[in-house]
Amino acid sequence: MKTVLVPIHRAGWRFIAAFVVLTVLLFTMVGPVGWIGVVLTAWCVYFFRDPDRVTPLGEGLIVSPADGLVLPIVSAAPPAELDMGAEPRTRISIFMNVFNVHVNRSPCDGTVTAKAYRPGRFVNASLDKASEDNERMAVRIRAPGLDGPDGTEPVDVAVVQIAGLVARRIQCHLKEGQDVRAGERIGIIRFGSRVDVYLPPGCNPLVVAGQQSVAGETVLADRGAPDGQEPERRGEIR
Repeated sequence: MKTVLVPIHRAGWRFIAAFVVLTVLLFTMVGPVGWIGVVLTAWCVYFFRDPDRVTPLGEGLIVSPADGLVLPIVSAAPPAELDMGAEPRTRISIFMNVFNVHVNRSPCDGTVTAKAYRPGRFVNASLDKASEDNERMAVRIRAPGLDGPDGTEPVDVAVVQIAGLVARRIQCHLKEGQDVRAGERIGIIRFGSRVDVYLPPGCNPLVVAGQQSVAGETVLADRGAPDGQEPERRGEIR
């Protein structure tokens, strides 16, 4: 018999405990109003859920680091603090609302070569300017080269956790020099935010704006596609 229990991220237990205490106090002091506390506690448990994901295996795959809505895909320079140059790259941004899973995952296999925090504003994370203005934690991952007769040099992939309008805490437990695997948990943001991925040069996105992505499962790009890269995909509502 399959279990239906979903793991809770460890960062959420103290918030859940606080809501439980609040609920008990509400029931004790104002009776039926305590049911509001029950609803809030249930939402808190739901927010901090941390389900397992099935990450596709494949050389050169770049997977989604977050659950949420794919925002318009643009060309932009990676965060300056990562020292990846000013050359624009394809940026895929994923917006997480307060009902999405907020545990973030590594977009690719590789080694963490840089990690930098930058304070900033807390504007709505669905807005494009959030990538430039908001508080963020940026990570550069050196993805290994691909096998093949000609070989492929390692490339850098940037993943950036960005605080949102109501988000006030970014957690990223990665360290420089650490090896990571695609789909591996790397941290969490609370409570509503955005994650950006900067693809290697010449790598076409395999998702489209308006699509819902699943962290660790949705393939954003494939570095090992035939003849270099697959053509950019298009989509429509059906």
